[in-house]
Amino acid sequence: MSLLLLLGPKAFSQTVGQVRVEWKEGSSPSGTVQLQHGVLRTIEGLAGKGKMKANAFQVGSGSRPGILITIDSARTEYGTGATVVSIKTAKNPFSFFLRDVTSTSPIYLPDYGVVVLSATDGRSYREVEATVRSRKTMTKLQRIETEREVSFSSVEKKVRNMTVPTWLGTSRDFRIFQIAENLTDASQGEASIISPKRSSTALRLVETKNEPVHYLYTYGRGVGVKENVSRRLEQGTLPILHSTLTDDDVVYKSTTFVSLEKSPLSALQGTDFLVADSYSGGHMFTNEQQELVKTKSEKALNPDEETVLFFRVEAVNSGPVPRYAWFKTPRPGTMWWQKFPYRFEVKTGFSAYSENRVFCISKLNGKPLPGEEISILLQPGEKALFDFFIPHSPVSQERAAQLAMLTFEQRYAESRDFWLAKLGKAAQIHVPEKRIDEMIQAGLLHLDLITYGNEPNATLAPTIGVYSPIGTESAPIIQFYASMGWTDVARRSLEYFLDKQHEDGFIQNFNGYMVETGAALWSMGEYFRYTNDREWVGTIKAKLLKSCDYLIAWRNRNKKEELRGRGYGMIEGKVADPEDHFHQFMLNGYAYLGMSRCAEMLANVDPAQSERLRKEADAWKEDIRQSFFTSVAMSPVVPLGDGTWCPTAPPWTEGAGLRGMYQKRETFWSHGTFTAPDGMLGPLHLIFCEVLDPLEPAAKALLNYHSELFYQENSAFSQPYYSRHNWMQAKLGMTKPFLSTYYHTFAAHADRETYTFWEHLFKVSPHKTHEEAWFLMETRWMLYLEEGSTLRLFNTVPRHWLEQGNQLTLSNVRSYFGPISTNVTSEVEKGYITATVSCTDPRKPKEVLIRIPHPTGKKPVKVAGGIYNEQTETVSIKDFSGQAEIRLDY
Repeated sequence: MSLLLLLGPKAFSQTVGQVRVEWKEGSSPSGTVQLQHGVLRTIEGLAGKGKMKANAFQVGSGSRPGILITIDSARTEYGTGATVVSIKTAKNPFSFFLRDVTSTSPIYLPDYGVVVLSATDGRSYREVEATVRSRKTMTKLQRIETEREVSFSSVEKKVRNMTVPTWLGTSRDFRIFQIAENLTDASQGEASIISPKRSSTALRLVETKNEPVHYLYTYGRGVGVKENVSRRLEQGTLPILHSTLTDDDVVYKSTTFVSLEKSPLSALQGTDFLVADSYSGGHMFTNEQQELVKTKSEKALNPDEETVLFFRVEAVNSGPVPRYAWFKTPRPGTMWWQKFPYRFEVKTGFSAYSENRVFCISKLNGKPLPGEEISILLQPGEKALFDFFIPHSPVSQERAAQLAMLTFEQRYAESRDFWLAKLGKAAQIHVPEKRIDEMIQAGLLHLDLITYGNEPNATLAPTIGVYSPIGTESAPIIQFYASMGWTDVARRSLEYFLDKQHEDGFIQNFNGYMVETGAALWSMGEYFRYTNDREWVGTIKAKLLKSCDYLIAWRNRNKKEELRGRGYGMIEGKVADPEDHFHQFMLNGYAYLGMSRCAEMLANVDPAQSERLRKEADAWKEDIRQSFFTSVAMSPVVPLGDGTWCPTAPPWTEGAGLRGMYQKRETFWSHGTFTAPDGMLGPLHLIFCEVLDPLEPAAKALLNYHSELFYQENSAFSQPYYSRHNWMQAKLGMTKPFLSTYYHTFAAHADRETYTFWEHLFKVSPHKTHEEAWFLMETRWMLYLEEGSTLRLFNTVPRHWLEQGNQLTLSNVRSYFGPISTNVTSEVEKGYITATVSCTDPRKPKEVLIRIPHPTGKKPVKVAGGIYNEQTETVSIKDFSGQAEIRLDY
């Protein structure tokens, strides 16, 4: 008998181990015992019951069905090479680490009806079950369900408070200005820093020794002990930056935005999508695409006019006595000691590298700034206006003189109207939480700001912050465009992936990622679900088939008998930055999903091809499922917070179990976490990709162990929007867990003043629209979500949103069922809540489920307009006619 199994796991091993596996009373299990890193000596039936032969067993359905397993050369040390025992039964096979078996915390799998005990532990299945339940411990998800709903105010002081440099531009045009104002990012420099970029590539000039161009400016006395700066977007939503610096009695209020040098913004032409793409990080081109970029770059790099950053700060003396105000106009560099040759002209207020290389025009109270650095005495209540205009690239003296004639007020009003007009063309969403309400609108414009291409009809590149478009990471951007009624922008963004499709049908645009083909096809299928645009499908049919045939050929190369149950018919490759070229579940999930959507798109355009793709997709799904369940059987179980244990799955079929368990000797820490392969790039994607149903026991297991092992406050680590538990929680109506994920993630991830997102939680890669777009799609799922022929409304909204006087309004949002408009108005102090729903498209849902939670949890005494479910607080409107009115009386 193993001494280890009497004392619990230690950092040493013995040569013999014994464990007892007992099933629930009435079971009659049969199967085999398989070992990794150990030698099976014997299998014995408990109390002599059952038939045993070699590694096979068959146990009758007596009162204590079970087996005793004796293992030679057992390895129970920490680290790699530990003994894994696999119980291979026809139903519910499972595996466990021999070292994990203890009397204190026996392996208890209630969904499988089995326990694993040390040989000296004589308890029955029922006794173990009673002991575990008597402890009344909870999983993290169970704990969340017992607590109050999470809100922003309840989490904001517990999570990181991230500040993000602001990106400003005009949309479509790749000439971007990054603003790190008053040390929003301490690494930027000692004052406020403006950094012109082409997409995410720093502008470089001969005058700055071909180093990235930065301009340092400041106002106020300097960096002191107080955090005395606040920032805000125009109206909380528009990409026009406002800040307030309170420097004792002198208050500085600044406004910054980008417009054109000469033309109105309505004349915006944009940048060719391939040229813009070539200046984004991680981009990939074929040789033909690279040559095409060369022919188009000349015009983009030598435009007829520049984009211009317009800045104004108003300094006001709010005190009772005269006070000084200080200004410093922009100069090259990020620190005082950096020296680049330039001069400041007092007569004009121009800062220039040379006579025809003016980089800044500065004014004080409408006249040329009389000094590069200046202090002025303000009487009580007196104001001063300090303006500067920075062209993206330096301009001639003549053009600078023309630029100096522009008024800040005119360009400001024009910029505000330009962005408001964009929002006016979108669907309207209004929720009774100001921060979320603003983030929805600001988010849409943040996505649009860096979606590049020529206006009005050319292909667009939906970039994702500093990076080139990616089939996976651009997906939520495109789908949110479609959700908000910007279907033209969505379609033009999809054309990026079609235009850059390789000759053989492969779609790959970023850093060697091999998941893009399936993910891009999926987004095209989602666009079709929104628009039902069969004409568009007809025009792209050849490209759809080319990509599907590429995937089929790739899949066929993996139909090898040695891969049966371990990757048969599954494609291999990497899905993100880590060089993990395996038969990944995420990779295959997206490929299946993309082909499934293609079959759907072609159903009425080309039925024969649709049927061919449907059969292939269904077969692919089955192959993935077989490999997945084989992997689950071989992957060691893990403990949960309630005392039960849970099956697991590796991120790819080659894995023996969770990568984070280190069954192999390797190092894979990256992107600020150990959890990326298992928690963000692993099998949970199979639920999102429709390979597993959210209601399957396996889906439940995935959610359970992910929540225990890989989440902090129900949010994933490092790049949390890669985890798809948010979608599963929304689908299952898990309101409290969903809201916990929702608020903890964006509260820690986004700038709380300007609403822009980092890529990671360790402050790298600003203006990351992939993360922001998933936040927006999470919000969309919370507000409305399709499920077959049913439309679910407000399925996971916070309860406090329905406090007295509040309204939730969706106006003309887009869905699989066509445009939707709905409104909920709370008059709980008067004893009722009312709701209206309109969806008159021929594709309208058969049933509408609208959740209307009372803010204090009261149940209605009367419901008009539908059937009320007290448990889910949902009103069901069956045989939906296209219009409905609901009233709940309390």
